[in-house]
Amino acid sequence: MGNSTAVRPPERTLKLFSVFTGFFVASLLLANVTAGKIFEIGPFALSAGVIVFPVAFIFGDILTEVYGYELSRKVIWTGFGCQILAAVIYLIVGFLPPASFWPNQVAYDQILGFVPRIVLASIAAYFCGEFCNSFVLSKMKYWAEGKRGLRQAWRFIASTVVGEAVDTLVVVTIAFAGVYEIGQLVQIGVSVYIFKVLFEIVATPISLPFSNWVKRIEGVDVIDTPEKTSYSPFGFSKGDAA
Repeated sequence: MGNSTAVRPPERTLKLFSVFTGFFVASLLLANVTAGKIFEIGPFALSAGVIVFPVAFIFGDILTEVYGYELSRKVIWTGFGCQILAAVIYLIVGFLPPASFWPNQVAYDQILGFVPRIVLASIAAYFCGEFCNSFVLSKMKYWAEGKRGLRQAWRFIASTVVGEAVDTLVVVTIAFAGVYEIGQLVQIGVSVYIFKVLFEIVATPISLPFSNWVKRIEGVDVIDTPEKTSYSPFGFSKGDAA
């Protein structure tokens, strides 16, 4: 298994971890802002957030595959914190009295005024979906003893199938319940879920070699073990606690 290790690498020695954290957080924030627009392609009705949103899951897969569950958990919580900060800022700015010569308050409220509800949905969905995604990938990598090839591709896809199912159900329910009829909610949810899973499958030939390249650059390939890893979203490393 080459440089595979069950020990979490020191963050100060990692070259790309902070870069992935930045792109992950940016993907979340962009997805929140764009999610309010619904567009149609043939029979599919999609939130515009699907253009950016699957990127966050791909980064989540790469983070867990390379660095392990515990460092991925830190990135997920960093994203949550940034989402909350963005929502608070949007709300404060929306409440500020507009200048008499500025005619765009209604436009601001229609676009960014919808964001707090989207952020609430995204936070709840990510709490469930992203942690499910990371958990499934981590466990499957452990069971496969870190093997690459088809097993690596399968854990990328299988973790997304589970994580995106949970994420889509939660985010569509919270973000759009009461806004659209049940039939429309089902159409949006199914369309978004299919799109995101297909996105992952299509991106697999790129994400797999990219994650393996990152392993070579970083010199790590973490395999989480039951003895060393706490899978609680609120937990700490068993190794750290020892």
